[in-house]
Amino acid sequence: MTGAFCWYDLSTTDTAAAASFYSTLLGWTAAPHRVGDESYTMWQQGETGFGGLMKLPPQAAAMGAPPHWMGYVWVDDAEAAVARAVALGARVYVPATTISPDVGRFAVLADPQGATFAVYQSARPSDGSDWKCPVAWHECYTTDVEGAIAFYSGLFGWEKTDSMEMAGGAGVYQMFGKGGKTFGGMMLKPAEMPMPAWLYYFSVPSADEVATRAKALGAHVILGPMDVPGGGRIAVALDPQGASFAVYSHPG
Repeated sequence: MTGAFCWYDLSTTDTAAAASFYSTLLGWTAAPHRVGDESYTMWQQGETGFGGLMKLPPQAAAMGAPPHWMGYVWVDDAEAAVARAVALGARVYVPATTISPDVGRFAVLADPQGATFAVYQSARPSDGSDWKCPVAWHECYTTDVEGAIAFYSGLFGWEKTDSMEMAGGAGVYQMFGKGGKTFGGMMLKPAEMPMPAWLYYFSVPSADEVATRAKALGAHVILGPMDVPGGGRIAVALDPQGASFAVYSHPG
């Protein structure tokens, strides 16, 4: 699991509305959960927990952060990962912090280009064989693709995999992964995007059907549905509170 995405949190302005939206749209369960002395809402698909839902922290809102999804990358030592990230040019938003002794530690960072992500050190070792998750793809919109690849390679050991030229002179779409697995891709952010960010694609049976239902539930579809290389279909949207997300359906 080291160096792989392992958890996904949604920070939003209206947790009840968000729970209703994603549960209705994607069939997830928003289940109350206790972490130490704190209450927490866990996203579950079937019996599998893969993320959480929380109120947008006041300090994040004060900095202008909109509702957003954030991915956590598994590390062996959160403190060491933060130190390494800082040496590579990262900014620390939340230092290495213990969630609870039986859960583990986490930290929230921004890469040198400004995209926010988190690291997670579990109290329970795992080889990932029991990990099931609805996230099909991880996409980083950045101001410097080569710089971002260098940062994450230095921090997590990610490697370049395939790449392709984007249409309209938008630059190279660089895919990345580790251990023979491709995790996602990186590309230059569009001019209209306020700042670099990560986007997470949820696997669905039909991107077209989900996009239609998302609109009916109050989301704003900003891209697609459309074909992507390999034969799949995608759509990108803002949920009713403004958090960006994407869906992907496999070909056939």
